[in-house]
Amino acid sequence: MTTEPTETTGIKPRRVRFDWSGTPLHWIPDDPQTTHTINVLHLLLPAGEKWFVEVYRKVLPDITDEQLRADVKGFIGQEATHSRAHAVVLEHLAAQGVDTRRYTRLIDWTFTRLLADRPLGLPLPHFLQRAWRLHRLGIIAAVEHFTAVLGSWVLAAEGLDQVDADPVMLDLLRWHGAEEVEHRSVAFDLFRAQGGGYLQRLVGLAEVAPVLLFLWIRGTFFLMRADPTRPGHPRPRGFLRAGKAGLLPTTRELLATLPRFVRPGYHPSREGSTSAALAYLSRSPAAVAAQ
Repeated sequence: MTTEPTETTGIKPRRVRFDWSGTPLHWIPDDPQTTHTINVLHLLLPAGEKWFVEVYRKVLPDITDEQLRADVKGFIGQEATHSRAHAVVLEHLAAQGVDTRRYTRLIDWTFTRLLADRPLGLPLPHFLQRAWRLHRLGIIAAVEHFTAVLGSWVLAAEGLDQVDADPVMLDLLRWHGAEEVEHRSVAFDLFRAQGGGYLQRLVGLAEVAPVLLFLWIRGTFFLMRADPTRPGHPRPRGFLRAGKAGLLPTTRELLATLPRFVRPGYHPSREGSTSAALAYLSRSPAAVAAQ
């Protein structure tokens, strides 16, 4: 397998733990909208990353490149740990009066039924099974493009430090973001090694980008309405203000990621910096404690 040069680090899971006992519901002080916008991650990731793991475990026997196989195993370990860490945050939200089950049931259905080996329980003809598997690998590759972009963003998001965001939540987000940057090439390399081409890459992006946007907006509305202390609705000017303050990525920053992904010569190794990710992991309280 031939890939563009990338920084090899030996991808491995870090068995982190976080103490949420001191984290307030609005962990960005006096900013429930930005808090809940970022909290949508906790709604999406437990089921999504568990699905990544299940798909990749079924592909492992077909990987012939030993380095790629090792990278995929490391990816599986990291994604499984991410899923568990964000699931614990949902328990923390529930303890503070935010019941997320009505929303997470939709996410669970998406991954366990719609994107299952047998979508919606329908048997796939044998000649479609390989195409369906490759399509799902393309979806994961597209999602991982966005997670690498968000991971790079949160590692550099000084605005969150300046507003005294909760340090435990910041460590979770940055530990997770750093590992997304660290393994950013794995999904794309596996997709290509299994036969994924340029057109299939575009199809994956065309599906993932609008669905992610829809789920994120709907999730923010859901969390703000479910907030027991300040129920309300997100305001457009709140997103603009948060983007200017560096508390959220701006629309321009997110849109700029799309043409990069659709370039024929795209490779994820050019997104973010492995050295920056490892630098954070070397000082992350949770990652250091896990060692």
